[in-house]
Amino acid sequence: VGDSLALARKAIEVDADVIVLAGVHFMAETAKLLNPEKTVLIPDLAAGCSLADSITPEDIALLRQAHPGVPIVTYVNTSAAVKAASDICCTSGNAKQVVESLGVPKVLMIPDEYLARNVARETDVEIIAWHGHFEVHELFTAEDVRQLRENHPGVTVLAHPECPPDVVAEADFAGSTAVMSDYVGRQKPARVVLLTECSMS
Repeated sequence: VGDSLALARKAIEVDADVIVLAGVHFMAETAKLLNPEKTVLIPDLAAGCSLADSITPEDIALLRQAHPGVPIVTYVNTSAAVKAASDICCTSGNAKQVVESLGVPKVLMIPDEYLARNVARETDVEIIAWHGHFEVHELFTAEDVRQLRENHPGVTVLAHPECPPDVVAEADFAGSTAVMSDYVGRQKPARVVLLTECSMS
């Protein structure tokens, strides 16, 4: 059990020739990229992700035409074909560092608009964002957070960086699903709300 990158990394440690990854298509592809010598199976070939499905290699070709010379930073929650058409990949946890590591004044960041906007708040690098969203994280609003605090005084609110920037600004902490889990384990808040997939609870 884990987020997409954690599962792909865990697959490296598994002493098996065949790995069955019960997740969405891009997760199985990522596991295969990190484990080229192993067979990676996915129970449902049609298992998709709204965020990963929001961009194609053809879209990247058009972005390169519109923004020549601007590097493309791609979130790992994308297809292998999109990763291959990109310049560098990032996670939600290292996105700022990856953007700044390029040493350029401007980057394209795909596909998650909210992750790009949240990173843009933390860096001087100009970020051009694609308009992809993960259907779960885009549902949360800043008003939801304020209402949670009103209804549950003292609650700790953790948000995924794929949430809209105003939601992240209202939260006590923002981080990937793995980072949220670590935060809860370390900080042990009495009551916590996780603004991410319900399976995390």
